[in-house]
Amino acid sequence: MLVDAHCHLDDPQDAAAVIARATAAGVVQLVVNGLWKAPGDFGIALQLAGEHRCVSPTAAIHPHDCAQAPREDWERLEQLAADPRIVAVGETGLDFHYNHSPPDRQREAFRWTISLARKVHKPLVVHVREADAEAAAILKEEGASVVGGQIHCFSADAAAARAYLDLGFHISFSGIVTFKSAEPQREAARITPGDRLLVETDSPYLAPLPYRGKRNEPAFIVETARRLALVRGTELAEVARVTTENAKRLFSLAFSDSAGA
Repeated sequence: MLVDAHCHLDDPQDAAAVIARATAAGVVQLVVNGLWKAPGDFGIALQLAGEHRCVSPTAAIHPHDCAQAPREDWERLEQLAADPRIVAVGETGLDFHYNHSPPDRQREAFRWTISLARKVHKPLVVHVREADAEAAAILKEEGASVVGGQIHCFSADAAAARAYLDLGFHISFSGIVTFKSAEPQREAARITPGDRLLVETDSPYLAPLPYRGKRNEPAFIVETARRLALVRGTELAEVARVTTENAKRLFSLAFSDSAGA
């Protein structure tokens, strides 16, 4: 039994089939990101939650898009974040690799979104790329520890992981930990306490070995969990147990062992 703590299901044409394959692979819950796509459009995460009891949606405007989203959609995000079906606010954060939005606008949007999460008392889903020191500083300055959250698709090293852990955040590992070049991320996985560990796919991106190069999907999360077990010197069943418990607690997920599509 596993929870995919972060995935993207943006194509309504094949979402049902992807969810069915995930359920068959033992994925009992999917935290699906509801991200701004275009003016007035936050994707299909809420729709999927209404159609599939194993889907738990989030809502946010991605750092890539924060400079493009109009004011009325930031107002819409405030409404969405307060919706009881939304389990977290995110993904938000800083991405200084692509800088699709200017860094100053990313910083402003990140701080605003942290404030929103605190207002609605929901955890944050944090995206960070090439900005870990600054992201951790902003989380601390804005009091994000009050709500906590997930550093999703963790791609830094053990020192960065410790900084986030000190702020009360969970570290979420994706298929990156299966890559040959990912020893810094594997070391971070070794030092992350069991009660702060999450596993995700970030599908359709970053498929784990042996699926690398293919479109990722939640069913493949088993391979990432298996590698985490090897890295941490434990069994797959133990990684599944603790990451499921952690996701259930962090996101206030309501499901039983028999949960499905």
